[in-house]
Amino acid sequence: MDGMNRSIVSEFVFLGLTNSWATQFLLFFFTVLFYLASMMGNLVIGFTVTLDAHLHSPMYFLLANLSVTDMAFCSITAPKMIYDIFKKHKTISFWGCITQIFFSHAVGGTEMVLLIAMAFDRYVAICKPLHYLTIMSPRVCLFFLVSSWIIGLIHSLVQLVFVVDLPFCGPNTLDSFYCDLPRLLRLACMNTQELEFMVTVNSGLISVGSFVLLVISYIFILFTVWKHSSGGSSKALSTLSAHVTVVILFFGPLMFFYTWPSPASHLDKYLAIFDAFITPFLNPVIYTFRNKDMKVAMRRLYSRLKHYRKQLGCEDGTRDA
Repeated sequence: MDGMNRSIVSEFVFLGLTNSWATQFLLFFFTVLFYLASMMGNLVIGFTVTLDAHLHSPMYFLLANLSVTDMAFCSITAPKMIYDIFKKHKTISFWGCITQIFFSHAVGGTEMVLLIAMAFDRYVAICKPLHYLTIMSPRVCLFFLVSSWIIGLIHSLVQLVFVVDLPFCGPNTLDSFYCDLPRLLRLACMNTQELEFMVTVNSGLISVGSFVLLVISYIFILFTVWKHSSGGSSKALSTLSAHVTVVILFFGPLMFFYTWPSPASHLDKYLAIFDAFITPFLNPVIYTFRNKDMKVAMRRLYSRLKHYRKQLGCEDGTRDA
């Protein structure tokens, strides 16, 4: 019976953000711009950390993996939204919607754990500098990376295992540009209050709890920096401010999505644009322009590429001669 009910709704229809052609054109321009910029920025960070031996440290290992998750996160909803902007009938299949929700929660949960790991890394670096390389060993860094993906996948599966068997017999309209769990649950042909509560506990309280934990850890680190003020305190504060900014940008929209008392609010879909496009773009900007080592490494990489191209040009010229 459930399978028959679910088969009635084979696709969902997105209402999108606006019906104004002028607004749609501006939206298309800026979303494409921010999507490409976020992909390029995060790719630059990933390549710089990988190719520059000076950045082969736990902090930059975690940063490179954060860039990978940012690229994955913005690629889950952004291409579909950009493709649909000028379409009058914006649709997504049932399993396409489920897949979108699965990956957004899996990657979001992974990024959440990575941000906690990065906070722990800064705690060890600032509060226990003599034991930093011992505590943050390659094995520990790999443990953080594998654990983040496992936790992200479990976090996503726990929610969706109850959703895929729900009966969907109409309506099938989502007032958004992407599939999200709270809106999808409200379309089911049964009472889903218990499932909505489970989503709030699983996603809402976890995001709020992680945010509070991170804020407390950063406050503790700041007190440690002020207590043992030295020549490196300004660098530590600069690094911490970048981390705090990224945490606020990431957790702010998430906490609104899953803890806001009025689920019918239209503000969440506009905040979702910020989460899907702006945050992945701002992360590389923050970590690049607020980090002296990254800027120096990028200049080194650029010089090496320039020298390599010059060598190739000379070799081609020699062959032609």
